Amino acid sequence: MDISNQQQPVSAGSVIFMDSVQPQEVRWLWYPYIPLGKITILMGDPGEGKSTLALNIAAAVSRGLDFPDLHTVRTPPQFVCYQNAEDGLADTIRPRLDKAGADASMVLCLNEDTQDVSVISHGLKEVIEKLKPRLVILDPLQAYLGADVDMHRANEIRPVMHYLSNLAEQHGCAILLIGHMNKRSDMKSSYRALGSIDLTAAARSVLIVARDPQAPEHRVIAQVKNSLAPEGELVSFTIDEEGHFRFEGPYDITVDKLLQGSENTRPRNRACELLQEWLTQHGRLSVEEIMELADSEGISKRTLKRAKSQLPIQSVRSGEKWYWELCSPIT
Repeated sequence: MDISNQQQPVSAGSVIFMDSVQPQEVRWLWYPYIPLGKITILMGDPGEGKSTLALNIAAAVSRGLDFPDLHTVRTPPQFVCYQNAEDGLADTIRPRLDKAGADASMVLCLNEDTQDVSVISHGLKEVIEKLKPRLVILDPLQAYLGADVDMHRANEIRPVMHYLSNLAEQHGCAILLIGHMNKRSDMKSSYRALGSIDLTAAARSVLIVARDPQAPEHRVIAQVKNSLAPEGELVSFTIDEEGHFRFEGPYDITVDKLLQGSENTRPRNRACELLQEWLTQHGRLSVEEIMELADSEGISKRTLKRAKSQLPIQSVRSGEKWYWELCSPIT
């Protein structure tokens, strides 16, 4: 049956036929853990060494070295954009870069004293377009999503991650997003990033850093998602008392055993961190909303109430609902 007359023409540019697409090989910053032109998520609990690992990768890129080979020159040095919302540039970031052997002239950040920096800000796009950094690091991710973006809502996080994915692909840079894990031990490891599952869905690689519960001096990198290559083997690194990083290579442990120690540490402290984050972002939240958020992070009502008692949080009634809000800023 001839249906050609029944077909409606499509507008130019609205579809792409696969025979017009030229196949390309995936390029890598660090095979198979960090692809170029894509988003990688690096997550773990506080104090596990995520930022130190990221800075050592940045140092290698700044000197034109392969990571973890930090001694032999491989490629020309390239720029790294390292955005950190938690640590001071002079007393923390620069000393750590120096210990990592970075060329500090090749590592840059946007000045957050003069502009608002977020994933969709003009400043970040301009830096990527004009300076062509090989690696962009946002640490932590939740600080750079933007004031109007709730990382737990799929409809808000999805367009932001789509924009960031396109930015990485257009300019061929690796974008490394650093964040915390939730405490849901009943979830697959790749689903344990804070916020909407759309965060990890947009990433082509997801890495977890955690200490070996039996040998806590060893911090282990586990790849729990790889959409572009076979998942990499677990590898470890150590950080000595002076903050020097040492890559130790392959490590014999399973992801489940690795995360057992992470799941059982500081539940009340984690609840305090999340309460502070939620109430700082939203101002006030109803008790029902807080309980739903806590449940999504695997936090019990008992732990949540204990955390509330440790923070300057007051209960306020408005209409038929009770709300929690911060009485004063938490520093």
